[in-house]
Amino acid sequence: ISEQNSGFDLEWVSKVRVNTQAVLKRAQQIQGRNKNKKQWQAAWLLRAVTCIDLTTLAGDDTPGNVHRLCMKATQPVRYDLLKSMDMQDKGVTTAAVCVYPSRVADAVKSLKAANSSLPVASAMYEEVCQFREACGEAHMKSILAIGELGTYTNVYKASLVAMMAGSDFIKTSTGKESVNATYPVAIVMVRAIRDYFLKTGHKVGFKPAGGIRTAKESLVWLTLMKEELGDEWLSPRLFRLGASSLLADIERQIYHHVTGRYAAYHQMPMA
Repeated sequence: ISEQNSGFDLEWVSKVRVNTQAVLKRAQQIQGRNKNKKQWQAAWLLRAVTCIDLTTLAGDDTPGNVHRLCMKATQPVRYDLLKSMDMQDKGVTTAAVCVYPSRVADAVKSLKAANSSLPVASAMYEEVCQFREACGEAHMKSILAIGELGTYTNVYKASLVAMMAGSDFIKTSTGKESVNATYPVAIVMVRAIRDYFLKTGHKVGFKPAGGIRTAKESLVWLTLMKEELGDEWLSPRLFRLGASSLLADIERQIYHHVTGRYAAYHQMPMA
C-alpha cells in the first residue's frame, strides 16, 4: 500500500453517521445556484471540457471506435469556435481517454500517432489494495457503485475505506448502473474527501459518472466542487466528469455563445 495513505482506521469508519436531511438540503442549495453570469459561462464550460474523461466502455468496441474517440479528445471543441474566443492556442483537450483494458493499446497507439500526450485511463474491478500495490506510481481510481450501498452513511464509509487503501480518485459508478451520480451522493463523497484531507493532508480526486448530459449540469458540478472543496479541486488533477455524451452539449452551448444561435446536433460531429 502506498505511503501516501494513513492505513485502515476502523475506529474512524465505525463512528461515521451521515445526516440525510442535511445532505438533501445542501444538494437543493447547490442545484439552485445561478452564479455563472452569461459572459463567464463559456469559460466555465471550457473548464468542464478539460475535466471530462472521454469514455467508451462498449463490449463491441473496435480500434476504429477508439481512434475516433481519441481524435475527439485531442480536439473536443471545433477550432473555429475556439478561435472566436481566442482560445485556439490554449491546448484545450479532454482530461483523458477511458477504455476497457483490452483497448488501452489501441488508444495509446492513436494518441501517439496524433503526437498527443493525453493520458489513457482504464476501468479496474479487483481488490483496491492489491491494485494499489500493482499500480506503483500510476494513479488509481476506485469505483464505489453507490447504487448498491444503500445509505449515505455507507457511501461515506466506502469512500473512506477506498481512500485509506490508497485510491487517488474515488468514482461514484461506472455510469452503466441503474443508479449513478446524484448531487446528494456527491456531497457525501466530497465531504469524505475533505475530512480525509484534513486528517491526513492527502488530496484525493472525485469523479461523478452516469446521467450527466447537459452543459447546465456540468456547471452545477463545478459549483459543487468549488463550494465544497475549493478552487484546487477545479482541475483535471482532482476532478473528472464521467460523461462523454456531455461534450456534444457543451460544444453546442459554446457555439451559441460565439454565434448567437444554436447548431443542429448533426452540425457538431464527434470526430
